[in-house]
Amino acid sequence: MTGRLVMWLRERWVKVVAVLGVTVALAAAGCAQLAEKERELTFRVVPGDASWYSGLPQDVREMDIPVTVEGKMQRVHAWWWPAGQAGAPALLYLHGSRWNLTGQLYRIEQLHEFGYSVLAIDYRGFGRSEAGLPSEETVYEDARAGWTRLTELEPDPARRFIYGHSLGGAVAIDLAAWLSAGDGPPPARGLIVESTFTTLADIARALSYEWLPVQWIMSQKFDSLAKIAQVRMPVLVVHGESDRYVPARFSKMLYAAARDPKQLLLIEGGTHNNSMRVGSSEYRDALSALFEFPPKAASAAPAEPHVARAPLRRRAATPASG
Repeated sequence: MTGRLVMWLRERWVKVVAVLGVTVALAAAGCAQLAEKERELTFRVVPGDASWYSGLPQDVREMDIPVTVEGKMQRVHAWWWPAGQAGAPALLYLHGSRWNLTGQLYRIEQLHEFGYSVLAIDYRGFGRSEAGLPSEETVYEDARAGWTRLTELEPDPARRFIYGHSLGGAVAIDLAAWLSAGDGPPPARGLIVESTFTTLADIARALSYEWLPVQWIMSQKFDSLAKIAQVRMPVLVVHGESDRYVPARFSKMLYAAARDPKQLLLIEGGTHNNSMRVGSSEYRDALSALFEFPPKAASAAPAEPHVARAPLRRRAATPASG
């Protein structure tokens, strides 16, 4: 009986390996088409303005940021919304998939209400930025161009922050890791990521089958789990516990992999898009506790790692965005 079972298992395993081999071979044969379709599905760009967008606040200034690609100048469209208070911190806002800046305004407004000046960019392929299909490489390039512009708008590193939502959280982590390279102090006060994930392959498995080896054929990696350990600045990780698109366990894994000082804020009742509103007071408290503005003296001890949980608050629903 045991011998028959072993033979059966061997036959089934051979079939599974054969199917996987054919899949990989087909992927290699049509890799260009597969990679393009993968990018389309990853970014899911919705053209035009969001249906709920009713115009920019009066104080927002629009601008184009140059990006040089193979010697050719391209442009990234951006909004700059200065805070009303002198000496306020400034933040680079990196959005997720689907919606351009017109679909992000309510979250940008919330950050502005928290007291930040906000520079928000549309990656190439989104909104009024240069046309084309985005990729992991191009959004990283655009984030770095946006960061260069932020350093011109806010020269003080102690007043500069990076914020990323959903897929933008992966872009923000890449930027923070890139800024953390080298021996000198990172040119940013801190990193804030919300509703984000560990790797794109993990999201693909979470939405399909956990056993699928999708990492073998995916060209867009967005490996935040490997990069967040390289970040040498305080990190605030925020996630709604009712997020149906990106499980909160991914933020817990990112928090565990990050260096100190760090904080994990779990918003009870928060979804993929509304955690900043549902837990606004706890969000504000977490920003103040971890980043303490103005920052502590260089000799002060770093903040202790902390996990906070925001209580449920009933708020009006907000439009969905990536």
